[in-house]
Amino acid sequence: MDSELQIALIGAGLGVVVLIVGYNKWQERKHRNKAEKAFKSEHRDVLLEPRGGGSADERDERSERREPGFGSIGDVGEAGDGPRPVREASIKRSAPELPALLDTRTDCVIRLEAIEPLDVQRVWQAQLEQIDGLSKPVRWFGFNDAENVWFPIGSASAGACHWFCAALQLVDRRGSIGESDFMRFSGGVQRVADLVMALPPGVPARGETLHNAAELDRFCADVDVQIGVNIVATERPFEGLEIGQFAARHDLTFASDGSFHALADDGTPLFALANLEAGLFADGELSSIATRGVTLVIDVPCVRDGVAAFDRMMEIANGFARQFGGTVVDDNRAPFGTEAAELIRSQIRQFQDRMAESAIPAGGPLARRLFAL
Repeated sequence: MDSELQIALIGAGLGVVVLIVGYNKWQERKHRNKAEKAFKSEHRDVLLEPRGGGSADERDERSERREPGFGSIGDVGEAGDGPRPVREASIKRSAPELPALLDTRTDCVIRLEAIEPLDVQRVWQAQLEQIDGLSKPVRWFGFNDAENVWFPIGSASAGACHWFCAALQLVDRRGSIGESDFMRFSGGVQRVADLVMALPPGVPARGETLHNAAELDRFCADVDVQIGVNIVATERPFEGLEIGQFAARHDLTFASDGSFHALADDGTPLFALANLEAGLFADGELSSIATRGVTLVIDVPCVRDGVAAFDRMMEIANGFARQFGGTVVDDNRAPFGTEAAELIRSQIRQFQDRMAESAIPAGGPLARRLFAL
């Protein structure tokens, strides 16, 4: 009996405990729901949600991370276009072509580049100090960025340039450059670059440059021809004053070399009339000169149309002989007739055709430089 009562009391106690625990859980849930309603807001949190509207997938796509770039304003288009590719600025400028007067076959060319524009006179003075003792001419040029053109640099030049160009001529009538010329030139240009703080120049290969110079010199020697005819007096000496008057009537111009020159329309020489005897003609002193002969000479590599120039020279020679009593002869004093003249015309054509085939046309600027005395 007692045991049954005890069991009933224990079961009643357990039931009360379950009720109390369940009641507490219910109260806790009730209060939590009230708290959530109190803090809940219908307004969007603009700091947390992605920009723009659209579906969740679209918002997720737009919220993907984008790496920053260096594009300028306008590189990014309308929303949804995405970033446009950014072009990197070119760090190194491309070297301009050579000046028209120069040619890699006939000149050893070294370019100088500066990050900031260099004063032209600073470069000119530096090269005067660093480059000397050369047997061939050196030419300097600066590049005008605004006009996109090279211009020759001299003592009166002005301005500032990013690009400079130094050129050593490889050959003239005295021969080709030697190793000492190359070393003095290339070393001098490098010292100029150091002084003016230009970028280190690229120097042509020494062996190849000297080989090209020797080959060019052989070619020039093969076509370097001067043709002359003489007019010797048969009656009396030719008076200097009458020679001057004859030259003026035939548009021959007196030059500083002591001879009279026939000039082409562009001012380049065609042939010269000089004293056959020792001594030069002197302007202003012709009245005191008398000679037993004169000579007319055409420099074949330096004349554009050698045959036409030769024909005009022979016309002048024959006219002079008729007027003053003389005979046209060659260097051996043999009479210069029609057959000899035709042979000379053929030779002139041959030499000038060969020059044209080598892209050094007779009478052009390049030929006049190579065959300068």
